[in-house]
Amino acid sequence: MSDNLTDLCINTVRILSADAVQKANSGHPGTPMAIAPIGHVLWSGMMRYNPANPDWPNRDRFVLSAGHACMFQYSYLYLTGYDITMEDIKSFRQLGSKTAGHPEYGLLSGIEVTTGPLGQGFANGVGMAIAQKHLAARYNKEGFPVFDYKIFAVCSDGDMMEGVSSEAASVAGHLKLGNIIYIYDDNHISIEGNTALAFDEDVAKRFEAYGWHVQEVADGNDVEAIKKAVEAAKAETGRPSLIKVRTHIAYGSPNKVDTAEAHGAALGEEEVKLVKKNFGFDPDKSFVVPDEVLKYYRQEGEKGAQLEKEWNDLYAGYKEQHPGLAAEYELFSSGKLPEGWQARLPVFEESEKMATRSASGKTLNAIAGMLPALIGGSADLAPSTDTLLKDYESFSAGHYKGRNFHFGVREHSMGSILNGMALTKGIIPYGATFLIFSEYMRPPIRLAAIMKIRPIFVYTHDSIGLGEDGTTHQPVEQLISLRSIPNITLIRPADANETAQAWRVALEHKDGPVVLVLTRQKLPIIDQQKHTKATELERGAYILAEPETAPQVILIATGSEVQLALKASLALAQESIAARVVSMPSWELFDKQDIAYKEKIFPPTLKKRLAIEAGSPLGWHKYVTDEGSILGITKFGESAPGDEVMKAYGFTIENVVVKVGALLKSKK
Repeated sequence: MSDNLTDLCINTVRILSADAVQKANSGHPGTPMAIAPIGHVLWSGMMRYNPANPDWPNRDRFVLSAGHACMFQYSYLYLTGYDITMEDIKSFRQLGSKTAGHPEYGLLSGIEVTTGPLGQGFANGVGMAIAQKHLAARYNKEGFPVFDYKIFAVCSDGDMMEGVSSEAASVAGHLKLGNIIYIYDDNHISIEGNTALAFDEDVAKRFEAYGWHVQEVADGNDVEAIKKAVEAAKAETGRPSLIKVRTHIAYGSPNKVDTAEAHGAALGEEEVKLVKKNFGFDPDKSFVVPDEVLKYYRQEGEKGAQLEKEWNDLYAGYKEQHPGLAAEYELFSSGKLPEGWQARLPVFEESEKMATRSASGKTLNAIAGMLPALIGGSADLAPSTDTLLKDYESFSAGHYKGRNFHFGVREHSMGSILNGMALTKGIIPYGATFLIFSEYMRPPIRLAAIMKIRPIFVYTHDSIGLGEDGTTHQPVEQLISLRSIPNITLIRPADANETAQAWRVALEHKDGPVVLVLTRQKLPIIDQQKHTKATELERGAYILAEPETAPQVILIATGSEVQLALKASLALAQESIAARVVSMPSWELFDKQDIAYKEKIFPPTLKKRLAIEAGSPLGWHKYVTDEGSILGITKFGESAPGDEVMKAYGFTIENVVVKVGALLKSKK
């Protein structure tokens, strides 16, 4: 390839990006202009990809952690032949367009993950790398390296500042993830100005301290130097690689190169014309791709078909020699589960009390043997969250077949890593911590919901009932906070058997993350002979206990408070008040039911209702109606034994009876 054609290809991407941002009058033109040479190297033979089949299993993954530079990625996807048209480029950032303001998973082929919040893509890529290592350890056999792909990413100064990147980089270095190749666009510019305003650390030394292989390229326009650095990174298999490349934002713009203005706003029509003149393009024409440029990149893209064919041939041989493993991978990568796995779900007897976190641990260990795709761990809390798979080793450097993952005290990166794992077919990831620490994980939870992917988030120590740890550890507002996120399915089971069924629902669920909320304190196991079976949990709410006469009031509860509702219903019966008890472990599952079922549980004529939950009362009004009431919490907790705190906050049989009496006397 001649130097002239190389320059023409790179400058075409620069101008195409500037044109799209200018037409939208919104976006980030400077970074795509700076890093176009990096893209040219990656999409010209450094990465394995096939635009004709963007999802083939052994493709290299590309993550644009610097999601604001998305026109860089859109340009290369278009040029190499993915399902994106010039009209899509022209409709950048417009309503209904595939080319959103930041890359969005599911909108456009070739986008591996939704990025935008800085640092998230960095950590997602670590999750993808972990998943690849696990797949390789489980399925690769001598002569059949069916999974040997790498994770590429482009990261920005902002990514390096965000704390989640530091957490994830530490994990990657500790695990010696040599399948990671990250390119750091060191352009020294952020929205407020030069990064020296707030950021002057030696990033290269920091990553060396994390155990990464670090290289530096002094000139971001030196294509050969970038290529050599990527080749060296590919050869380094014992450590993750970071390539620090010094670039100049808005390179080619006479007046805005190396300025903050070029970071987050269109260059302006006159400046775009000057850029075109600078690179020898017609200043009066927009969205121009020279024929030789399109031909070159399309030929590069077409090479992927041969790469995939070679892999398909390899996999066919693998399948012939290892049919059992091939069948297993194909089953789990299709999103299905093995027949009969539900029979492994435990059924708990009423002989002993059990915390739902303990029931969750027993359930995990009961089903793990039939679900080899299930891999997970906690943020240094496995003994407390009960998430250890007892018959399996830990996932660690050199032992990537392990299924117990140790995230360390890194909740934020745990969530982001889980997302990267969940984006890998054949992997079902879960991660656990205390419910209060879900606050550290809000960005990845939200992004999982946006992408409609299914990591399973396990949160224990779910209320003031956890006791002595006190105010800082006792959740109050977290339940409604999580429920407010679209596409989230939150399940708070009432006992051990509901917990087992919650895992069933979580594993069979599609289109969004599942949050399991579990107790620290022990709870009685509800008699399934006397009450409706826990399998009804899948409906979100069900009648757990029905009085002998027509109910006058409905007691609605979740989690540990269901026990209180059951006991209160017996006390109410002594006062000739007939109370229906509804266990409502999941609002989201209930809201998906048809009208007939909803009205069966909550008859429109039965408006005297009391919701009981040891958390914020916000949101409960849609179920209790204006004639109902809520027993919740509107202040923080206290440090004391759990039973004492619950009593002090009104979660007693006596208080429920009083509240029901007031409801029935009310004319409202």
